[in-house]
Amino acid sequence: MLDKIERMFMRLNRVTGRCLAVLLLLLVLNVFYDVVTRYFLHNSSVAMQEMEWHLFGLIILYGMSVALLDEGHVRVDFIYDRFSLRSKALINIVGTVFFLVPLALLVLFGSLEYVKDAYVIQEISEDPGGLPYRWLIKGMIPVSFAYLIFCAIGYVVKQINIIRSVSLTIKAEAHR
Repeated sequence: MLDKIERMFMRLNRVTGRCLAVLLLLLVLNVFYDVVTRYFLHNSSVAMQEMEWHLFGLIILYGMSVALLDEGHVRVDFIYDRFSLRSKALINIVGTVFFLVPLALLVLFGSLEYVKDAYVIQEISEDPGGLPYRWLIKGMIPVSFAYLIFCAIGYVVKQINIIRSVSLTIKAEAHR
């Protein structure tokens, strides 16, 4: 059962990763357009420059979740690599439950008022020609951290499956 749950999280992670890859491609095209228009055509668009930051923000906010499930997050590898697979999984579970999830909850709930205020005043860009609906991009902060918590559950399931497989291997070797 836990294997199926882990596969579901990993499939969702792959979809998220592909969406972020598309956003990254759009970001590159946006920057290319901005550079060409600014330096060769001596024209610039505030909206396109702001779109760069919006796309970059989305990639970072949702990329955290993809990095977590793909084991691409930061850790002290020179110490971590010396541990057994079971110990690594236990460390990952403890780190996720006691550090990642509380921090993500803090950001999620801490950003709700910030987003609400931006929505209530229908915040837009301060710059002439900038993008409207700034509250929408700010709204991605709590949504992305809720998604990170959701992916953290998948990460813990993955670590439990690692512990289970190590335990089964040890039991199988003991019966030989």
